[in-house]
Amino acid sequence: MAFKIAFIGAGSIGFTRGLLRDMLSVSEFSNIEVAFTDINAHNLEMVTELCQRDISENGLSIKIQATTDRRKALEGAKYVFCTIRVGGLEAFATDVDIPLKYGVDQCVGDTLSAGGIMYGQRGIVEMLNICKDIREVASPNVTLLNYANPMAMLTWACNQYGGVRTIGLCHGVQGGHWQIAEAFGLNKQEVDIICAGINHQTWYIQIRHNGEDLTGKLLEAFEKHPDFSRTEKVRIDMLRRFGYYSTESNGHLSEYVPWYRKRPDEISQWIDLGSWINGETGGYLRVCTEGRNWFETDFPNWMKEPAMKYAAEERGEEHGSYIIEGLETGRVYRGHFNVVNNDVIANLPADAIIEAPGYVDRNGISMPIVGKLPLGPAAVCNVSISVQRLAVEAAVHGDDKLLRQAFMMDPLVGAVCNPKEIWQMVDEMLVAQEKWLPQYAVAISEAKGRLAAGNLIPTNEGYRGAVRLKVKSVEEMQQDREAANKNAGEADKGKERAMKV
Repeated sequence: MAFKIAFIGAGSIGFTRGLLRDMLSVSEFSNIEVAFTDINAHNLEMVTELCQRDISENGLSIKIQATTDRRKALEGAKYVFCTIRVGGLEAFATDVDIPLKYGVDQCVGDTLSAGGIMYGQRGIVEMLNICKDIREVASPNVTLLNYANPMAMLTWACNQYGGVRTIGLCHGVQGGHWQIAEAFGLNKQEVDIICAGINHQTWYIQIRHNGEDLTGKLLEAFEKHPDFSRTEKVRIDMLRRFGYYSTESNGHLSEYVPWYRKRPDEISQWIDLGSWINGETGGYLRVCTEGRNWFETDFPNWMKEPAMKYAAEERGEEHGSYIIEGLETGRVYRGHFNVVNNDVIANLPADAIIEAPGYVDRNGISMPIVGKLPLGPAAVCNVSISVQRLAVEAAVHGDDKLLRQAFMMDPLVGAVCNPKEIWQMVDEMLVAQEKWLPQYAVAISEAKGRLAAGNLIPTNEGYRGAVRLKVKSVEEMQQDREAANKNAGEADKGKERAMKV
C-alpha cells in the first residue's frame, strides 16, 4: 500500500516514535511515505535520527522526510497525526503558575480549568492554520488524527471552523479499562466495557464479564484494592456519588470538578504522591520538564540502545495506527474516538465533541448510538461542554469577553475565585502569553493598561501550591535511568504509576 502520513509536532519523542512503530508494525504499510515536521529544528533532528535508525534496523527502506516547512510535509498526505503543544513548556508554566496566585491549584492544566482554557486559546488559532494548510496541499480525502490537548476544544474547532475531518484520540479509556480489570482480579481481555462521555470525562457505563454486569460491584472492588484505594481517592469518591467510574486519573479528574482542589488544606486528603498523576500540584509540568531535559542531555545514549522492534506483539494501544489499518485494509477495529456528537449521546449537545465507542473498516468510522448517559454523569459533562463551547468561540473570534465567561463557568475556577479575581487573572494570562495569541491583540493592549494602572487585587505571589515537588536535575534522574527513559519516551506519562507513597 502506498500513501503518505505526516506528523505535525514530530519533535515530541513520546508520541512520534511510538506511533511510527505502531504504523510500521502493520505488514502492508512497509512502503508508505512518512513526513515529520516541527518548528523546533533541533528536536526534529534528534527524533528523526532516532526513528530513521529504528526503520533501518527493522529492515525497511522508508526514508523519513523531515522538514520545518509544514506545507511541504503535508503535500499529498492522506493521514496527519497532530501532537503539537503551542507555546511549549514556557507557556505551560504560565498555565500553572499564574492561576496558583489566585488559589487555582491544578495537577495538569491541559484540558479544563484556567490552564486548559488558555492552552486551547493558543492551540485553536494554530490548529486552524494547520487546517488551512491541509485543505490546500494535502490529499483531498485527508483525515486529521489529533492527539493534542485540550482534545475536545481543538477537535471541535477543526471540525466546525477548520474544514478538515478530524478525529480526536486519547489513551484514557484504555488505562481505566486496565484498572477496572485489575480491581476485579481479571485480565483486561476478559472485561468488556461501554465507555461514553467527553474526553477526560468519559464514564464506564457498562462493565461485563462472562455475561454478568459488574458495574454495581465496582465501588466495593476499588475500595478494597490495596493500591487504588489510596491512589484514586477522587475517582472512587466520584464513583461513590455518581455511580460510575471516570476514565481520567485522580489528578486530572480533581481539577475538572469544583469539590476536591478548592481548599488548599484539604487537597492533600485527596491525592497521593506515589506518582504525579495522582494529584501533585503542577505534576505534569514537572515530568514534562524532566523528560525534555533528560532526552536532550541523554540523546547520544538513546542512539546506542537497541532499536524499537516493529512487530505485532510490540505494538502499542494508541488508536491511531489501528484506525488507519482499518480504513486501508478493511480489518475491523473497535476503539473509543472523539467525534462531533450528532446525537450519538442523546443527552449531550449535538455540536459537542464526545468520546464514545466506534468501529473502523474500509467503509469508514462508524459510531453506534449510545443513547442517554445516566443523569449525573451527563450533568458533569454538560458543565464542561459549556466551558468548551465558550472557549472555542473565544479563541476563534478573539473575543476576550467570551474567554472570561469560560473562566467564570469553569467548575474549579468558579469554586475558588470571584468575578473580579477572574477578570484580573485573565488579564495576566493574556499578557503573559501574548506572543502565542495574535487574535487577542486589542484585548491584550487593554489588559496591559489595566495591569499598569495599579489598584490591583492582592494575590499570593510566589505560592507554589498545596503539594508541589521540585523538578529533578539530570544528575538526580541519572540515578534511575530506566524511569527517566520511560518518562521521556512514553506518550502516556502516567502509564507507569508508582504503587507506593
